[in-house]
Amino acid sequence: MKIVASGGGGFAGLQQHFEVNTTTSPLGPALEAALVSVGFFGAETDENSVIGADLGLWTITADDGRQRHSISFVETGAPPWQDLLDLIRSAA
Repeated sequence: MKIVASGGGGFAGLQQHFEVNTTTSPLGPALEAALVSVGFFGAETDENSVIGADLGLWTITADDGRQRHSISFVETGAPPWQDLLDLIRSAA
């Protein structure tokens, strides 16, 4: 499975991009389990999220060959998306 996280922002406007192939990453099984546990492929983007000047906006996309799904969220530090982003960062 390929997982991509792109985003950033904040005061500095820093943009970041992370890509992980779960078949080759040591954290691959943990990432796949995390996607399942948060119901990633059925989750919807929160269109009502308010972004502040110091908060980043992220999009996570996962593609397992059968399905491709993306969610976007404001990086407030709140689970479950922040936990998933942190795991992706550590695996990349």
